[in-house]
Amino acid sequence: MTDRQSAGTLSSPQQSGSKTGASIGPRPGGGPIPGRGPGRGPMGSFASFQKPKNVSETLGRLLSTLKPYTGSLILVFFFVLIYILLDLVGPYMIGVAIDDYITGRDISGLLRTALLMAGAFLGSWIFQSVSGVMMADVSQKFLRDLRRRLFEHLQTLSLRFFDRNPHGELMSRLTNDIDAINQAISQNITQLFASLLSLVGILVMMFILNIPLAITTILLVPILMLVTGFIAGKTRQGYRDLQFSLGRMNGTMEESISGLRVIKAFGRNHSVIDNFTRENDAVYQTGVLAKTYSALLMPLTAIMGNLIIVSLAAVGGWLALQGLVTVGVIATFIGYGRRFTQPLRQIASLYNTLQSALAGAERIFEILDEAPVVTDIQGAPELVKIQGDVQFSAVNFAYIADVPVLKDINLHARPGETIALVGPTGAGKTTIVNLLTRFYDIDSGSIRIDGQDIRRVQIDSLRRQLGIVLQDTYLFSESVMENIRYGNLTASDEEVIKAASLANADHFIRSLPDGYQTELSERAGNLSQGQRQLLAIARAVLADPAILILDEATSSVDTRTEIQIQRALLKLMKGRTSFVIAHRLSTIREANQVLVIDHGEIIESGTHEDLLAQRGYYYNLYQSQFRKKAA
Repeated sequence: MTDRQSAGTLSSPQQSGSKTGASIGPRPGGGPIPGRGPGRGPMGSFASFQKPKNVSETLGRLLSTLKPYTGSLILVFFFVLIYILLDLVGPYMIGVAIDDYITGRDISGLLRTALLMAGAFLGSWIFQSVSGVMMADVSQKFLRDLRRRLFEHLQTLSLRFFDRNPHGELMSRLTNDIDAINQAISQNITQLFASLLSLVGILVMMFILNIPLAITTILLVPILMLVTGFIAGKTRQGYRDLQFSLGRMNGTMEESISGLRVIKAFGRNHSVIDNFTRENDAVYQTGVLAKTYSALLMPLTAIMGNLIIVSLAAVGGWLALQGLVTVGVIATFIGYGRRFTQPLRQIASLYNTLQSALAGAERIFEILDEAPVVTDIQGAPELVKIQGDVQFSAVNFAYIADVPVLKDINLHARPGETIALVGPTGAGKTTIVNLLTRFYDIDSGSIRIDGQDIRRVQIDSLRRQLGIVLQDTYLFSESVMENIRYGNLTASDEEVIKAASLANADHFIRSLPDGYQTELSERAGNLSQGQRQLLAIARAVLADPAILILDEATSSVDTRTEIQIQRALLKLMKGRTSFVIAHRLSTIREANQVLVIDHGEIIESGTHEDLLAQRGYYYNLYQSQFRKKAA
């Protein structure tokens, strides 16, 4: 169930993507939620996301998302080009100084050369700093927009997506994967561009100065590239496995923290710790593998760099003895040789980060490629203010193909009527609610409100006119005032207080330390279950829905609190079409219709008195509850 569902009102199609998507989760035939079956571990798996995508395709998509920032990137790369060219001046000026001024003992010329070198290095530093600052601004804007795009897309996805994918895995994609891209883009794009430019520039200068020495340098490059390519491929796979392992571990931690009360109640601390230890060990093992391959790249490039310097010194010395090259040129080549290994080393180092970023980007794009199952048809009109006439006609539905949950459901709720849904757990009661709210679409038949098929109207306009009060109320870590106002964000403080009064919640709210401004802890742990229910009812009152859904709204409270909540509910239900799911049959005696559902079918229907007179399933259920209460 989405946050807004728990709030007692539904106001946008994006709500179906809320983190609390399992509150009215599918329970086909009372079985497990899809995606959490046997053999999948405590948090399921992201099976559809395990297969890696094409690297070039992922890189192309990642670069295409940078198109809005093209102008800024061009300016950044222009500054990078300038500081690389200025940086190449240094070794060349050293050679000039040796050949033209040191050997000729020209002090003034040597001083001028030194000043030119200092100016070149200073200019290089200035342009490098400016490009770094600009790239940081561009990268953070890009990441901000990517996070927003991913989060907004998650809000549009249907509940089926959240049924099969654990929340911790999704959180990992919003955090770990985005962070991996951040590390690659914030500085590494400019570093990669600078390294490539530096490499090309050094090679050009080498060939201009001396072809034999230049050839000596590049002959060693293929060996370096082969070794680097092999290690980098292993590194990429290692980082992909590491990201996946981190996602699983985060899922375990998220579920363990969320379910801590249940874990402690059943004494499963050691079991949870064992499970986390397995996931943590998996992260350790994949992390060691990835980091080991990553660590090999730098020393390998360093060895190759030293080999290049030794080769240049040897070949250059021989050429100098033959009178084919000057000492200044050799010094210039050694300077370029040292710089030649630096961009190679940087490229090798950046490759690791880029591989991690590509692995993260693959996982993010896989979510962005997911399409919502429940959507508006093209040109769907708004569902204008409704009277509340609801009709299910021959409705069939299954969460999983060939496993029917609802079979040929027919019901008619007239405006203002109260429809009670009773039956065993897993019979399909909550599924009827899920279909009415269009969290899922039916397989066949039709659901009409005021004669309009709900699949042919805008989802937003449908959910704005529905209100839900659940057994497990979701409240946010904000003030009581803001939690009630969630039902109608434009409501004034006076309207919020009036809604709380109608819900019989005003008295206990005023007894809180800061009244309506009292800040609630996570999931309102500083309130009792009954108090949370009253706030949910107040939120629904403020939303003023035409159709009300009460899903076991009083089943988790004591008798005294139940009476208090029932009084608030009666006020809320007055004049509204209401669907009440209840196991306590005493709460539905006044319902206009009672529908008994078993194995996805309506097996009995009628008023409370009619069903008792039939002496069927409902009669036996009622008598069993009555006897338990009397006992």
